[in-house]
Amino acid sequence: MKALFYIFLLSLYISESSAQTSVNNKIILKTGAEQTAKYTRYLSGKKVGIMANQSSRIGNQSTVDSLVHLGIKIVKIFGPEHGFRGNASAGMQVNDEIDLVTGIPVISLYGRNNKPTPGQMKGLDIMIFDLQDVGCRFFTTNQALHRIMEACAENKVELMIFDRPNPNGYFVDGPILEDSLRSGIGLHRIPITHGLTMGEFALMINGEGWLKNKVKCKLNIIKVSNYTHDTPYELPIFPSPNLNTPQSILLYPSTCLFEGTFLNHGRGTYFPFTVMGAPALKDKYDFSYRPIGIPGMAETPLHQDTDCYGLDLRNYDTQKLRQSRKINLKWLMELYAAYPDKEKFFDFRVSKEIVNFDRLAGTSNLRKQIIAGVSEEDIRKSWEPGLSRYKQMRKKYLIYP
Repeated sequence: MKALFYIFLLSLYISESSAQTSVNNKIILKTGAEQTAKYTRYLSGKKVGIMANQSSRIGNQSTVDSLVHLGIKIVKIFGPEHGFRGNASAGMQVNDEIDLVTGIPVISLYGRNNKPTPGQMKGLDIMIFDLQDVGCRFFTTNQALHRIMEACAENKVELMIFDRPNPNGYFVDGPILEDSLRSGIGLHRIPITHGLTMGEFALMINGEGWLKNKVKCKLNIIKVSNYTHDTPYELPIFPSPNLNTPQSILLYPSTCLFEGTFLNHGRGTYFPFTVMGAPALKDKYDFSYRPIGIPGMAETPLHQDTDCYGLDLRNYDTQKLRQSRKINLKWLMELYAAYPDKEKFFDFRVSKEIVNFDRLAGTSNLRKQIIAGVSEEDIRKSWEPGLSRYKQMRKKYLIYP
């Protein structure tokens, strides 16, 4: 009992000392993980699994390391894309391993299987989900949440979510994903920016019956304190090697679409998702950069070792995005208009049948509309009534104002 009392006191100390301050320095914001006093006693004595990566933090320390120091018995770590410690490149298969810091087995969910098997779930009393999301359908955190929830529901294991702010949670925009384009970068019938935290997203998954056989996952959400969807939030740790600046995270909902084009979008530089260009645009733009192979970020980027010409958005005023509450389509329309070989612009394929851009957009209509020169106003009209229906449905699951 005395040991539990000291653990409780230590958890209170960590909870108070590791508060995050919002950009305006007026509101003290605490992530779910930081509020250790709300869950350490509940976890005491349980065999715990956790899905975490380098963005899973309590103050300046990994959530896993912090919980181990608090005496929580973590028996398995589940790692997503980029691995548990965040040292794998995008799309690279990640293998199971033993964590060198804690000695705890790490099971990769970005290798042989992307969902925990019954054998991997065996022996767990509770699972923790603690991943930082950036609020976009094609960022793989929401897919990881879906699969963890499904595994927990099927194996009757409770899921505790350490909720975190959504840096792009201030707006909802984009076409709704079409069923024929479901993939590893899109599972749910949602727009490009969903406007939810992962705690809210979990409530939506349960409430809309999206899990296999409509099973329900038992949820225990540790909420973010003093957060609203309009609260500006700068991530203390970046969620992936290629989202490595505040600028890239705020531009990502708009610029990730270029990943489905024949333009380089900054992979192979140290400022991905903030520049985009191609050798073919040499006569149209003065700004240029040269992608190179960078271990842990992009080993073989598109147009490697070749000068690319195009847009530099590193100093773009992202307040304009907050004011518009919209994805910026003008950059895509501008660069398509400038590209000399129109047939090649979107010809970046997954297979003969599937164009990668369509999977990112969630629809083939956007590509066809850009090619046809449809106005932005009419493109946005075509997203209705699906977008408005989603916004109405979303209201049922909001935890934060």
